[in-house]
Amino acid sequence: MIRARLAAIALLTLAAAAGCRRDMQDMPRYKPLAESRFFADQRSARPTPAGAVARDALDDTDAEHTGEQNGVFLNQIPVKVDKPLLDRGEERYNIFCTPCHGMLGDGQGMVERRGFKWPADLNSDRIRNAPPGYLFQVISNGYGAMPDYKDQIPVNDRWAIIAYLRALELSRGAIIDELPANLRSKLEKLP
Repeated sequence: MIRARLAAIALLTLAAAAGCRRDMQDMPRYKPLAESRFFADQRSARPTPAGAVARDALDDTDAEHTGEQNGVFLNQIPVKVDKPLLDRGEERYNIFCTPCHGMLGDGQGMVERRGFKWPADLNSDRIRNAPPGYLFQVISNGYGAMPDYKDQIPVNDRWAIIAYLRALELSRGAIIDELPANLRSKLEKLP
């Protein structure tokens, strides 16, 4: 008899405990924009803070995010090109581009040495004459054997890489007679 009472108490306790459980689908909720007595302004949800940008609603159709305007590649880098940007571009280039294109941009990176397809020589006339918007789209979307990097490299870093690439091209194609006298004398002293 005692055993039966203990079993009944245990079953009632278990049934009561199971009845207390509330899963998310069973929780009370409000419909969007429904009236609520919880907040003083009678809203069920809080207003969106000023300046908030939805994660999935980024306006990425402008020239800075696409590299083109009105269907034409940009001929200018749309961000301010300064020393910090070039330094950032060099850092990002060394991380993302040198495995294939090499430190000098000549296409002789480690990938080529391992028997894969020879990457583009970034010092070639074809790349030198390409507008920055085209290079931005190649980095973003890939081209040929080159994969796309839009998910790995943020927009500003892609422009930084292009700015560094242009500086690298200038350094590779510099004519000594066009340099200022103080730089020319430093170069002439080198072995």
